[in-house]
Amino acid sequence: MPATTMNTSTESLDAIVIGGSYAGMSAALQLARARRRVLVVDSNLRRNRFASASHGFLGRDGQAPDAIAAEARAQLLAYPNLRWLDGTATQAEREGDGFRVSLPDGQIAQASKLVLATGVVDELPAIDGLRERWGVSVFHCPYCHGYELNEGRIGVLASNPMSMHHALMLPDWGTTTLFLNDAFVPDGEQRAALAARGVKVEEGAVTRLVDASTVELRDGRRFVMDGLFSVTRTRVASAVADQLGCEMDEGPTGEFIRTDAMQATTVPGVFACGDAARAAGNVAISVGAGAMAGASAHRSMMFG
Repeated sequence: MPATTMNTSTESLDAIVIGGSYAGMSAALQLARARRRVLVVDSNLRRNRFASASHGFLGRDGQAPDAIAAEARAQLLAYPNLRWLDGTATQAEREGDGFRVSLPDGQIAQASKLVLATGVVDELPAIDGLRERWGVSVFHCPYCHGYELNEGRIGVLASNPMSMHHALMLPDWGTTTLFLNDAFVPDGEQRAALAARGVKVEEGAVTRLVDASTVELRDGRRFVMDGLFSVTRTRVASAVADQLGCEMDEGPTGEFIRTDAMQATTVPGVFACGDAARAAGNVAISVGAGAMAGASAHRSMMFG
C-alpha cells in the first residue's frame, strides 16, 4: 500500500511521530487507535535493514525485517486518522503549547505532542571487509543472532573495552575467541574471567575479514569463524532531540535520549522510544517502548 501524504502546511495534528521503524509504528498505533490525528515521518533507514531475519520478537521470530515492517505499516495506513510521509524531519521547535516540525519539500506540520523514534546510526569499527558483512555475518546482538550460529565458532572483534562484555556473554552461544585488535589490553582479572568462561584470546591487529567470516590478522594468521560480533559506537540518527533541548544520557556505546518510565523526555510534550532512547535494545523492546510512548502521549493530551 503506498504512503499517503497530507497537506501538512494547513492541518493541525494531535501528534507527530518522527521515525517509522518498529518503535515509531508501535507508538503511532496507540495514538491512531485513540482516534487522534497522527502523522508519521520516516526516512526508511531501519537499523536492522541489513539483516535477513529478525529474531527474539514473539510471534515473528525468524521473519524478514522488511516483511514485519511492511505489514505493520499497512496495518497503520488502514486507520483514516493516520497519515505517513516518506522523508526526513529536518527541524523541530516549540510553538505555543505545541510544536512545529519542518518536513521535506518545505512543508510544515504542527502538533500538540511529539514522539521521537529516530533510531541510531552504528559507527562500525574500521576493519576492511566488515561493512559489507554487517548484519550478514557480523552482528552486535547475541540475543538476535547468536542462536543461529549453532554453537559454532564465534569471534569477537574488539573495538573498545566494552568488547569484554561481548566476550563474556558469547560462550553461551558457541566456542568464543576474542580478537583484541589492539583495541584494549585485558588486565589480569579480566584475563582470568575470560579463561573461566572458556574464551580464547588472540593478540594483534585485525587487518581484514575474508570469505563469510574469516578473520585475518596483521601477521597473516587466519581464523575461520561461523560468525562474528563487534561493539559499535552509536549516535542518535536525528538532530531533532538536540534542537528541542532534550537532555541526553551517556551509555556504554554512545548518547541516548533521557526518558522516564513513561517514555517522556525532559521536554514537556515530547516522548521518545526505541534505540534512540535506551542504551541497548532489540525489536521486541522497541515495540514495547513505542506502545508506552504512544499511550503516554495520549494520556498527556487528556490530563496534561
